Amino acid sequence: MTTIGIIGAGHIGTALTQAATDTGHDVVLANSRGPETLTDLVEAITARPSRTGSVRAATAAEAGAAGDLVVVTVPLKAIGDLPVEPLAGKVVLDTNNYYPQRDGQIAELDDGSTTSSELLQRHLPTSRVVKAFNHILAADITARRTPPGTPHRRALAIAGDDASAKETATSLIDGLGFDVLDLGPLSESRRIEPGTPGYGPDLDLDGLRRATAEASRS
Repeated sequence: MTTIGIIGAGHIGTALTQAATDTGHDVVLANSRGPETLTDLVEAITARPSRTGSVRAATAAEAGAAGDLVVVTVPLKAIGDLPVEPLAGKVVLDTNNYYPQRDGQIAELDDGSTTSSELLQRHLPTSRVVKAFNHILAADITARRTPPGTPHRRALAIAGDDASAKETATSLIDGLGFDVLDLGPLSESRRIEPGTPGYGPDLDLDGLRRATAEASRS
């Protein structure tokens, strides 16, 4: 199975660690405060009876270097602190959203000239960024998992500029328990940002396709 580096141990990072280790993946988990602060979380995840993969704590650079693919789930205002070289050439899943009250005003996002994932891609020029997991509640990452073929299976949207990176993301997401809707390039991730019809609701593939088609480009 895949080793997944997860940079960010908040609600989304924790839920993804649980889902990934439940499905046989190994996880290297990092946060901004250092691996020693993750001891209790790692022990709790390790004790889960459903766990079949391993989890260990590390620095962000170590998690990035260890991962066959990497999930970045940190506040947008902190992406400038992410290590660049350990993520070079790798598929990087970006769960982030722009919240001005948290991140401060960012003119390029306010005027719609770019997206938060494109800002991450700019910071990680040699990585292959795919938007993913940004429009689902953390609890639903573990609670709403179902096998392929389940009627009205929950769907998640992705966007990215690299086709093979999106194939990797799709395979992972499907294995974790969700159908996948490809929105196209990173610029189209605006169709699943906060305030859009698809942001938040529990939708199957047809419902998510309709919701993202209705999303305003403003």
